Amino acid sequence: MKKSLITCLSMLMLLSACSQNEKTKTMLQKDPKIVTQLIEALQSQYADLNVERARKGVAQVAALWYETDGSTEDFIAFCKDNYVNDEASRSKLFASISDKFELLIGHFNKISVLLKEPIHMVGGDLLPIDYEMGAYEVSAHFNDDMFASKVAFTVIINFPSYNLADKKTLGENWTREEWGYARLGDIFTSRVPANIQQEIATAATTSDNYITDYNIKMGHLMNEAGEKLFPEAMSLISHWGLRDELKSNYSDAQRGLEKQRMIYTVMKRIINQEIPQVVINNDKHDYAPLSNKVYEGGKEITAAAEPDTRYAMLLGNFNALRKADPYIPEMPTYIQRAYEGSMEFSKEEIREMFTKLVSSPEVAAVAGLIKQRLGRDLEPFDIWYDGFKSRSGISEDLLSDKTRKLYPDAAAFERGLPAMLIKLGFTSADAQAICKEIRVDAARGSGHAWGAAMKGDQARLRTRILPSGMDYKGYNIAIHEFGHNVEQTISLYDVDYYMMNGVPSTAFTEALAFVFQQRDLQILEMAPAGAQGLAPLQALDIFWGCYEIMGVSLVDMGVWEWLYANPNATPAQLKNNVVRIAKEIWNAYYAPILGEEDSPILAIYSHMIDNPLYLANYPMGHLIELQMEEYLQGKHFAAEVLRMYRLGRLTPQQWMKEAMGAELSVDATLRAAAAAVAKL
Repeated sequence: MKKSLITCLSMLMLLSACSQNEKTKTMLQKDPKIVTQLIEALQSQYADLNVERARKGVAQVAALWYETDGSTEDFIAFCKDNYVNDEASRSKLFASISDKFELLIGHFNKISVLLKEPIHMVGGDLLPIDYEMGAYEVSAHFNDDMFASKVAFTVIINFPSYNLADKKTLGENWTREEWGYARLGDIFTSRVPANIQQEIATAATTSDNYITDYNIKMGHLMNEAGEKLFPEAMSLISHWGLRDELKSNYSDAQRGLEKQRMIYTVMKRIINQEIPQVVINNDKHDYAPLSNKVYEGGKEITAAAEPDTRYAMLLGNFNALRKADPYIPEMPTYIQRAYEGSMEFSKEEIREMFTKLVSSPEVAAVAGLIKQRLGRDLEPFDIWYDGFKSRSGISEDLLSDKTRKLYPDAAAFERGLPAMLIKLGFTSADAQAICKEIRVDAARGSGHAWGAAMKGDQARLRTRILPSGMDYKGYNIAIHEFGHNVEQTISLYDVDYYMMNGVPSTAFTEALAFVFQQRDLQILEMAPAGAQGLAPLQALDIFWGCYEIMGVSLVDMGVWEWLYANPNATPAQLKNNVVRIAKEIWNAYYAPILGEEDSPILAIYSHMIDNPLYLANYPMGHLIELQMEEYLQGKHFAAEVLRMYRLGRLTPQQWMKEAMGAELSVDATLRAAAAAVAKL
């Protein structure tokens, strides 16, 4: 998963137009004719005035100028004095603002990363002050300060914002600099107060800390016969660690199925909040998930369930984020801001794509192959079937022996980064240039990739490393995060304009992370012969990954729709409806394939709790991944990655056309899956 303050700051900036409930009126509300009057004045001032641009900029300033910002005379004087008409001067202004914003945003990001180090990185015991400072949002007053100083208005009048429809139509003919202007215009579109922005940041950090500390001590799980099936020291974070351990047990012909069923039961206990509180991140008790009994010293004890904390965290994020709604009339719900604002796809477009795939006939065809390979009927946890990967025929113990020797600690993994890129076809110079901007840390939680936001700072690769060294599961995840870091570095250092740095949405960085993750055995020099290119098994692996996570994303979407319809819900009510929605999605698209009516398993994902409405980026990333893999066949991998990720933050479909010559579509994945099934 990618984390970056510039992504968070962009969301806060989106959270930033005026409220009808404010005591002060905007200039546009006070005098609707003011824009026309000002345009006439500017036409008198500039014979060659670009009327369309001027009208857009003046109108947007008027829509955000409160009475507290100045009188009508002040507003008119500001617009006349600060409107830049000639393009050469406007280009210089753009460059100057970009430099200053890189300085500000970059240091906001760096401070945030450093304040969160104690709670994100392995270290000593945490103090309350560590959590409090980790939740502090250093950029919370940025918007307020920029409007108070009139800097924001200078930006708006000269670099007005464009809605998504305009970007899609006009953007095809924009120069790179004009795209930079448009992205600068995205920054100041509203005015959410700093205290609300801080509350949003605090809720996000609180839920993230909850997930980071949510570990199940696997060595203390028992079956009903009292047998312990997992290593004594194994501790797995929910849901990522549990999911990856479940995946790894497809190779255990003796007791793998029993282990998978036990993990699946634990997941359901977490979702339903039936799991005893004392077995979370605690190795003092033994736990029998099937009967939900807890033992201490061999004797059964009474243990209370977790008190709906999971759903209180989700509710905390919802309650904080919706406080910004009145200030953003163009996108008055977080749902719109997450999809149309961040992903630049509408909720309806995403739902249509995801529903098309999960209801396609290809699902049953691929499931038939899995059933044949497993030699049994499919069960709900087979949404995580892992047998299409090239590593499936290699013992995980063998892989872990190698990764532990190569990477006993974070420093060793960091030293190994340039060699990894060279194995993927990067020149030594490019590999060194990229990797010197990446720092590796041992993570308390599952880990993440957090990009830099200014040149001269480093991206962070935080990954879980056991005292015995990096096992294969950890290595595989770390390669995924490394893909994020490579994207983050290329799209910061190699993009021509700072305001264009990054990617269209996090789905595009997820895509490269998936592409890197697919090459983990190549980096270990253990890839099977003929593993290059989009092989049928890889197409099926991507397709099945889409099938899994698209359902999860549909649940996430449905939950937020329910929350907006029921804003006063309690954690218990939210829990009941999350489970209901998960079961409904399951029964519609999964039960006919995987059996077991009313399974709630689609609600296990931790991102639903601590990263609101992020989940759709994963399946979108898989769709991009498949088209990228098809495009990369027969081409130089490293050269194409560098070219594509230097495109920066275009709109998603514009990026796809310039990067790969085709728009993003679910149809490519369906075609690839059908072809793979036919070939196999």
